[in-house]
Amino acid sequence: MRCFVQFVFAASLLAAPAMAGEASSRPGMGASVYQDDGGWGTTFRTWTPHAEAVYVTGSFNGWSTNSHPLVNEGDNLWSLDVPGVWAGHEYQFVILNDGNTHWRNDPRARKLTSSNGTSVIINPDQFPWQNDFQMHNWNEMVIYELHPGTFGVTDGGAFPGNFEGVRDHLDHLANLGVNAIEFMPINEFAGDQSWGYNPGHIFSVESYYGGPEGFKQLVDDCHERGIAVLVDVVFNHLGPSDLGSWQFDGWHENDLGGIYFYNDDRAYTPWGDTRPNFGENAVRQWLRDAVLQWFEEYRIDGIRMDGTRWIEWTDAGNNPDGWSWMQWINDELDTLYPEKLITAEDMSSNHWITKPTSVGGAGFDAQWDPSFVHPVREVVEQADDGARSMWTIKDAITFAYNGSPLQRVIYTESHDEVANGRSRVPEAIWPGNADSYYSKKRSTLAAGVVFTAPGIPMIFQGQEFLEDEWFTDAVPLDWDRAATYEGLTWLYSDLIDLRLNRQGNTRGLTGEHVNVHHVNDWDKVVAWHRWMSGGAGDDVIVLANFKNQTWDDYRIGFPQGGTWKARFNSDWTGYDAEFGDHLTDDVVVENIPWDGLPYSASIRFGAYSMVIFSQSPSCPSDLDGSGAVDVDDLLTCIASWGTPDADVTGDGQTDVNDLLAIIGAFGSCP
Repeated sequence: MRCFVQFVFAASLLAAPAMAGEASSRPGMGASVYQDDGGWGTTFRTWTPHAEAVYVTGSFNGWSTNSHPLVNEGDNLWSLDVPGVWAGHEYQFVILNDGNTHWRNDPRARKLTSSNGTSVIINPDQFPWQNDFQMHNWNEMVIYELHPGTFGVTDGGAFPGNFEGVRDHLDHLANLGVNAIEFMPINEFAGDQSWGYNPGHIFSVESYYGGPEGFKQLVDDCHERGIAVLVDVVFNHLGPSDLGSWQFDGWHENDLGGIYFYNDDRAYTPWGDTRPNFGENAVRQWLRDAVLQWFEEYRIDGIRMDGTRWIEWTDAGNNPDGWSWMQWINDELDTLYPEKLITAEDMSSNHWITKPTSVGGAGFDAQWDPSFVHPVREVVEQADDGARSMWTIKDAITFAYNGSPLQRVIYTESHDEVANGRSRVPEAIWPGNADSYYSKKRSTLAAGVVFTAPGIPMIFQGQEFLEDEWFTDAVPLDWDRAATYEGLTWLYSDLIDLRLNRQGNTRGLTGEHVNVHHVNDWDKVVAWHRWMSGGAGDDVIVLANFKNQTWDDYRIGFPQGGTWKARFNSDWTGYDAEFGDHLTDDVVVENIPWDGLPYSASIRFGAYSMVIFSQSPSCPSDLDGSGAVDVDDLLTCIASWGTPDADVTGDGQTDVNDLLAIIGAFGSCP
């Protein structure tokens, strides 16, 4: 009996199709290594509606064009079992059609020697995985977007970079505190250097970066450090160069792409006439299997689907085939991997992208949010303080898709926002002076808004050490700046720790609730309250000053009484020697209603700065709520002797046990 070693997407046989006649996945599409009583072998199977004959050729038969003919098994599928062929052998298909012979790479090849080389058989079960990983809750994620070719370069290393170079910098990311990496596309593309948004082979991993084995090792190393792995995938167009599926079996119309593509006006995209045919069942299955492969074979934790607008729309108008295909994918992933994060890059503030498919939505979990990045950048990049709109900041903070802030990914820098003439935020603030006081101050203020607003926060590679070059695949990340701006990296790390509630006193930053309760458009100060359930250790107050002015007595509202500790102040000179060190002390709020809240306090803060306050989780021995167990609590206990007023132990009265508990807890509350 034959045992298929290659993982087969059996779950698709149970999946509800998104359109009538949806093709089901068949075992062994592409090249599937098997083992039976006769030993190892490989089954080759491909879809080719217009072929008159199909052969497999490769290193195992001296690249013979006719020694291994495939059999037509129906449904336009051709297959052949070849004993004695296993992982490592190279191969291609030879397709005869209308008197012409076409040498083609396998559209499902999991490895290639290069983008225009030959297909390589792999056994996906051979990798020795070492680390199990539990996906983070989405409200407890901080994403770091990177490009392997420019990020993964070490001192003296070759350029472009690769997966090994990324591994060399994983400790930097772990120390920074991010817990998810989003890789720009890593499918096999033309040449060795690219952004990655030109995939030539959607089942294979870029050979220059390290191929499938190199990426699996990188995923395993990320998981060892508690870092989730997300991957960009591109289906709105393919290629257009080194495209293995182009005119695959020789058939095409209008000189377009043939069986895998639209062959009419729907083919046209801004990046080539290569939009896949989302209305063809076999193509839908091909694309779907390419998505599931990332989860089944590479154990990744989420995807970002690029340019979904060009899936749901074509030059000919609305494309229901593309919309239903996205619904099908998201329904399957919700069933198979509900914990995985599936994100869309639509950039149209379209609520239907993240509405459930049950009401007609596309069903994505989240989407990149233009209603955050563009207004926030506009405010901080504005040269004139007087022109900054605090109402714009309020709207950016409170925006949500379908009432759920976690349906958006928020950021100020991404590969799109800092490329093609668009500058990094520090450079945009003062062109040619990205390391100026103003650039450092306002870019980190914008980052503070990212980490304290509701949503899933993301930063782009090098943002944490003030990278000033716009993104291009031709220039590596300047790692020298990581040492030069070590203090700013520390600032980002502190913000990430607060966002993820790692000290146990800012839980509200992981919640969905926000109230921008203070908007002073004259003085350019805004403050907001974040919470999950409320109370000490949960409620968070954020104050942001968007003006070049310091304050020593500025009042804002607070939701609770007691002591509020300043957990973060971006004006600290420990972050940068040029900063003002205009720091606020911990504050004991007063019973003075303000900003619609029952309490308030006077705050001291610096120019272009952010201050974050929270209360320590209550401890029973802190009888007066001061945040510390001290003599005052001891005196309160003695004065309450014999009554329940200072009962710490929970026995209903104040006695020696309570006194001993207070003495044992002397000091600051946790």
